[in-house]
Amino acid sequence: MRMLITGGAGFVGSAFARNAVTGHEVWVLDALTYAGNLANLESLQDSPRFRFFRCDIRDAALVERVLREFSPEVIVNFAAESHVDRSLNDATPFVGTNVLGTQSLLDAVRRAAPGIRFVQISTDEVYGSTTSERPASEDSPLCPSSPYAASKAAADLLALAAHRTFGLDVRITRCTNNYGPYQFPEKVVPLFITNLMETKAVPLYGDGLHTRDWIHCDDHSRGVLAVIERGRPGRIYNLGAQSPLTNLELTKRILHLVGGDEKLVRHVSDRPGHDRAYYLDCSRARLELGWAAGIPLKDGLRNTVEWYRQNRSWWEDIKKGTYLEYYSRQYGNSGNHA
Repeated sequence: MRMLITGGAGFVGSAFARNAVTGHEVWVLDALTYAGNLANLESLQDSPRFRFFRCDIRDAALVERVLREFSPEVIVNFAAESHVDRSLNDATPFVGTNVLGTQSLLDAVRRAAPGIRFVQISTDEVYGSTTSERPASEDSPLCPSSPYAASKAAADLLALAAHRTFGLDVRITRCTNNYGPYQFPEKVVPLFITNLMETKAVPLYGDGLHTRDWIHCDDHSRGVLAVIERGRPGRIYNLGAQSPLTNLELTKRILHLVGGDEKLVRHVSDRPGHDRAYYLDCSRARLELGWAAGIPLKDGLRNTVEWYRQNRSWWEDIKKGTYLEYYSRQYGNSGNHA
């Protein structure tokens, strides 16, 4: 199968590309903004099944050109601004990429490849805070709390409208919190791991009892593949590991694995609109797709800590703010830039 992956140099997109290329032909589009990193795709550079284009998804003409040249059977849209805290400071880039970018992709597909499958990668945050007694199903109302979540909800609705009005084969996944190798170190798991490795403080919001479900990026990738292969047009699929954990307990587990000092944990003021908990009902994915997460958190978290321990050069340069120098040093002008 020929797959076009947008945002494929980011954390989750690159994980999906690495999983997909074993059995499919993969073209990756990425604008290489601050969290897009070609080093995440280094293992694919010599594969005859892989090709990279530097491209902003809002450039509809260039996207159309790639669609006509490649003739993919599926497009998977991972491209997104995805950090909640950044969206609180300035929502404009989130609307630009997540909303306008998604609409630009849908328009390009309508014009150049109306028969392909379009998989929109979304988030559990579109549902807002939920409880274990009443987990969100795919039919639950949308109640986003942050500009980031609101932009993803808007993108979902645009994709569904394209299915209903224009007949596009749109499928949406809404996943819980991801973790794993190559995650940009502003996110909580890599931030805490790398800070503790450097004997730096880690900031824990509020009382630390906010609850999240943590899924390994490889399990997420397999879920997306299942949606591509066995999902239904116009359908939404929740993907989660069903392993809820408070942020405080997550911090304790990372402390144990890294060997960090508990005195480095700093409770800081809670952020505005911080959802208390996310719980998903993932029975649709289990029953319709035969998919369930398979990597236990204790194993995945241990392996993730070890990856960051073995790949210090990857995250140290990023945290020093020298990523562009790292990119130039490692790759120069390599890659196929359209």
